[in-house]
Amino acid sequence: MGSMLSIFISLFLSDNLILIRENMTWNEALSYCREHHVDLVSITTELLQSWVTERAASATSSQVWVGLRFTCSFHFWFWIRSDAGCYQNWAPGNGSDSQQDCGIAGAVETTGRQQWVSLEENQRLNFICYKCSGDSGEGLIHL
Repeated sequence: MGSMLSIFISLFLSDNLILIRENMTWNEALSYCREHHVDLVSITTELLQSWVTERAASATSSQVWVGLRFTCSFHFWFWIRSDAGCYQNWAPGNGSDSQQDCGIAGAVETTGRQQWVSLEENQRLNFICYKCSGDSGEGLIHL
């Protein structure tokens, strides 16, 4: 029974991610996801990372925004929708190992090792949203 539940949860969660092939800043992407779907995706497990990278491979930008943000006030990275968790996938020289400035958000590389990178939040990239099960996302690219 436990493995059936795991399979159901895996299928349910992987189907609730949508790649938006429109270039927006991080704040625009956040607003768009919250208005039209649920939120920018938060990657807290290796399994979720694999679903995100599967969708990111079809992006038209070299990275895709995710719900990862740096706070200048407290000098740490956080997921906008979840506890931090232990899973991390930072590219070398990014994340907590690097010097960060204000106005930085996290993205996933769409090629190569598809690791997390820190970018200025005013860059315009594709992005990945959580969506509700019944959300058709009409006019958007479903993968």
